[in-house]
Amino acid sequence: MDTEKIDRIIGKHDSEASSLIQVLLEIQSEYHWLPKEALERVSERLQVPLARIMHIATFYKAFSLVPKGRHEIHICMGTACHVRGAPRVLDAVQDLIGIKPGETDLDLKFSLETVNCLGCCALGPVVEIDGKTHGKMSPSDTAEVLKNYD
Repeated sequence: MDTEKIDRIIGKHDSEASSLIQVLLEIQSEYHWLPKEALERVSERLQVPLARIMHIATFYKAFSLVPKGRHEIHICMGTACHVRGAPRVLDAVQDLIGIKPGETDLDLKFSLETVNCLGCCALGPVVEIDGKTHGKMSPSDTAEVLKNYD
């Protein structure tokens, strides 16, 4: 872990404890997870107990304490997407990348999650990759979409 990079992130927020969540978000964005060493450094520099930081890091779904892939795939399993074939799209994605929801592949290329709703029901089934929405997906569309992510 690069402590200088962590220190720069903390410094951008004037080492203020009130910026803890923003600091954690930036570290999460940089590393795709929150390494323990980074959390210890944040605790030391912001003078916030590590237990408090861990409480926040485990409370919010945006944070991960385990490594995530460079590309995060979210597949909507809400009612509208489900009835339009989301389970088949999920099966196709699982077959292509070799992981199940909640997992990250060994190359740290992809992490896969299912979600209850992405808020674009008219486009279902929906797959979101790195925040980009892919609507009206079919199992046959998945390989074409995934090949665009290195």
